[in-house]
Amino acid sequence: MALDAVCIRALTLETANKIVGGRIDKIHQPEKDEIVIHIRTREESFRLVLSASPAHPRLHFTDTPKKNPVTAPMFCMLLRKHLGSGKIIAVTQEGFERTVKISVESYDELGDLTVKHIIIEIMGRHSNIILVNNDMKIIDSIKRVDFTVSSVRQILPGLDYVSPPAQDKTPLIEVVPETELDFSLPKRAFNVLLDAVCGISPLTAREIVYRAFSRTDITTADLNLNKQSALKAELVRFSQKVRQNDFSPCLIVEKGTGKMLDFSSFMIEQYGDMADIVPCEGISAMLDKFYGTRDMHERMRQKSAGLVKLLSNNIERINKKLIILQRTVNDAKNKDKYKIYGELVTSAMHQIKDGDKSVEVINYYEEDMPSVTIPLDVRLSPSQNAQHYFKKYTKAKIAETEAAKQIEGAKNELYYLESTLTAAENAETESDLNAIRTELIAQGYLNRRRDSKKQKQPQAKPLHFVSSDGFDIYVGKNNTQNDYLTTKLANSSDIWFHTKNIHGSHTVIKLGLDKDVPKTTLMEAAQLAAYYSKARASSQVPVDYTQIKNVKKPAGAKPGMVIYDRYNTVYVTPKTLKN
Repeated sequence: MALDAVCIRALTLETANKIVGGRIDKIHQPEKDEIVIHIRTREESFRLVLSASPAHPRLHFTDTPKKNPVTAPMFCMLLRKHLGSGKIIAVTQEGFERTVKISVESYDELGDLTVKHIIIEIMGRHSNIILVNNDMKIIDSIKRVDFTVSSVRQILPGLDYVSPPAQDKTPLIEVVPETELDFSLPKRAFNVLLDAVCGISPLTAREIVYRAFSRTDITTADLNLNKQSALKAELVRFSQKVRQNDFSPCLIVEKGTGKMLDFSSFMIEQYGDMADIVPCEGISAMLDKFYGTRDMHERMRQKSAGLVKLLSNNIERINKKLIILQRTVNDAKNKDKYKIYGELVTSAMHQIKDGDKSVEVINYYEEDMPSVTIPLDVRLSPSQNAQHYFKKYTKAKIAETEAAKQIEGAKNELYYLESTLTAAENAETESDLNAIRTELIAQGYLNRRRDSKKQKQPQAKPLHFVSSDGFDIYVGKNNTQNDYLTTKLANSSDIWFHTKNIHGSHTVIKLGLDKDVPKTTLMEAAQLAAYYSKARASSQVPVDYTQIKNVKKPAGAKPGMVIYDRYNTVYVTPKTLKN
């Protein structure tokens, strides 16, 4: 991610402009490494997130509330004690590093006015939130660091706060035309910048290179003196923009899927047509949207882990069952041989003596009537040997018939489980997961919780979109909703979509009075069907479409399973619409 010192500088300025002079109203700790501070100013209120998450450390405002624990953690209680009702007097970036200090003026237990500081270190797995007094003595931190964790720098109550060691590089805001860059070693040009300048991320370094040469993969071997000067000049221009606080925050979004790839405090040009660059009103709004989406996906991944594991285990079980059943079918291919052996032994009983291990007879079932040697069981009489082969034939025939039936059932069950797994992986809300869980309970894959109240589940409601031509498009989010959409909500003339031979959602265009569907609407519906399928991350996904009257649900089929005919196929890149 591009939460570098440049972004921290822009974020610090924006945060200071909004909350300096404001008072701390509430402090919560919804996560073990996250603090939320409610701040009131004369104009408005803010909810400030401070996170020391190893994966997503950050600082920004948010409008999204989080559930807080019933009992506040110790560090949260400590912050309330020292900072409660305090006045924020400053928000500063420490040096040109990824460290922010929020200074708070408050009264202590003796009634004396004191100043304390919250220091947020945004440094990957070393991120931390530290409370210090005005003498820079550590009061406590959200993560305590002792000798067992770091022999270089400890973060413990009572110790002096020492800033993280500075890098032996030139800060970006101090870059001047005379700043030296080392082009002597073979490497990418953006790595030259990263090695010489501190405070910039790889994304920022690549952007500087791109603006200088309209490409990012240029190496030192490609740089003559003129090009070296051009790169330096672009670096200096970038430094001047940072010193002048000339920021243009934006989100980098993957085309088609809408997936957020990255963010930047400056407009990004290096992706070209490969991504959409979405301008944002401010740094904090940009971070809130980016990390809010990331956190939502992470939470959904964690909440769906149990369902995904259950479904994956059942899929593995069915696949093993299919292997065994197919082996049974393959073994039964020789069943006719046993029947012929029984007939030949019966016809040759007069030449078989008790104790014979085999008998050689003419196989009159084949045109050239070759001789064949038939093994015999010495413990059985000739008649019993013949019956033995007839029984083997009958057993193989029954096994083949039964295995074929079970294979068909296992394939249907496998299709259902795989489609349900796709729905669980694409779930966007907890209610989506609850609907899938309810479906699995009804199908016998999950036991109903004893403490769950027997309440009637609300009617499943598929996603609703409106095409650019004004047509209503509906998308099922699970198999139960797929059934409701296809068999109940849709009319016989409505148009039905589904990814070809790929697990995904049923998608329907409701025609209403207008039966003439524009090609634009057809393509948008196909893109939605591809987006809400297992092929979401692919391109040129085949999508079948036909009228609902051509879609049938077989008797006894599991939820979401249908058959259809008289269809057309289009190839689209998955894309969603605003609903």
